[in-house]
Amino acid sequence: MTDEKTQSKDEQIGFHKGALSTLGKEREELTRILSIVEHFIQMHSNALRELGVDLSQKEQSVEKKAKKKPIEDIL
Repeated sequence: MTDEKTQSKDEQIGFHKGALSTLGKEREELTRILSIVEHFIQMHSNALRELGVDLSQKEQSVEKKAKKKPIEDIL
C-alpha cells in the first residue's frame, strides 16, 4: 500500500511540474504576442497624432475598459 501511495504522489508531482512547465511557456508566448500588439498600437497612435488626431480622451476610455476583474474573482 505504501508503494501505491508513493507512486500516486510521484505521479501528482509530475503532473503539476508538467503543468507549470507548459503554463510557463504559454506565458512567454503571450508576453511575446502582447509586445507585438503594443508595438502596432504605438505605430498607429503615432500615425494618427501626425495626422492631427487627438487620442488623449480615447486612450483614457480604452484604459478604463481594459481594467477587468482579477482572475481570482472570476474563478
